[in-house]
This record gives sequence, C-alpha cells and structure tokens, in this order.
Amino acid sequence: MFRCGIEYSRCRWVLPLLLLFAIIFDIIAIAATSGWVENEDAKSHYASMWEQCRGQNDNWNCKPLTEYSWAQAVAALMILGLLFLIVAFIISCLALCCGLNFALLPVIGGLLFIAVILQIIALVIYPIKFNELIFEGHYYYTWAYGFGWGATVLMFGCGILFCCLPRYEDEVTGLAKFKYIYSSD
Repeated sequence: MFRCGIEYSRCRWVLPLLLLFAIIFDIIAIAATSGWVENEDAKSHYASMWEQCRGQNDNWNCKPLTEYSWAQAVAALMILGLLFLIVAFIISCLALCCGLNFALLPVIGGLLFIAVILQIIALVIYPIKFNELIFEGHYYYTWAYGFGWGATVLMFGCGILFCCLPRYEDEVTGLAKFKYIYSSD
C-alpha cells in the first residue's frame, strides 16, 4: 500500500545537516578575503568584509575596513550570528540525533531567529555604508556576500521548521497512525 505524507523521522537528521551547511556558508562568507564587492570589470577595486583593495595587475593597495565603525558592527553581527548558529546546531544534535527532546526545539528556533536578525542587519548595513564610502562606478555584490545570504535563508527556514516540528511529535516518534490512500475494505 501507498503511505501518504512526509517521513517525519528523517527530519531528525536533515535539520542538523541543514544547520551544518548554514555554518559552512557563514564561515565562507566571514573568512573570504575577496568576493563581497567588486567593481564593474573586477579589475581595479574589490572588497571583503575585512578590507578593500584598489589597483591593477599585481600592484594592489589594500586598506582595512575595520577602521570604520560600521564595518566593525558588520563583523561583530556576522560573528555573533555564527556563534548563535553553532549553539543552535549543537543543541539540535543533542535534541534530535542523540534522543528526542521536543522541549528544546522551540529554543533552537528562537536561537536561529536571533541569528537571522543579526545577520540581516549586517547584510543590509554593509552595502548601504559601502556605497556611501565609494562614489564612482558600478559595483556588484558577489559570491561571498551571497554565501552570507544563503546561510541566513537556511537559518530562517530551519527556524520555522524547528518551531513547527513539536506539533508533529507523534509522527516523528513513529506513534502516529498511518494514513493510507487506498484500503481494501
């Protein structure tokens, strides 16, 4: 017979795995030495979360962005978001993989929403302030900045799932009755 619905017991492993991907994306975004911003032709100016470089060919002049208070705030918010994400990941592994503790799931969702708020603020402040700093040409926000947004979207989705999952406790534990589309009565 055909069983209708989601295999909820698999969520126990998928959600921590998605959080691990979000951690990897966040680390890539934070640790990138280039790839947050590039000028139109990507040959004379680029920047990361930490520094901006101008020049051509092999002659680059790099300055730290951390001398600006907004860049310090962006770095602090991104790192704090990563720390909240790591704590949520550890708690999710304990709550779902080492046993089923449904009381911790809303806590994990709350931690993820805090991390999402911190990172959205950082990811919005950066382009606004960077564009105020630079007045010439056209600039593109590139791959490392995209990884920051990717991590944030993953955290938001996982936060929703962690907040909704306690409603499906019987399905996750396997105690729910099966629903069949076809039965032979």
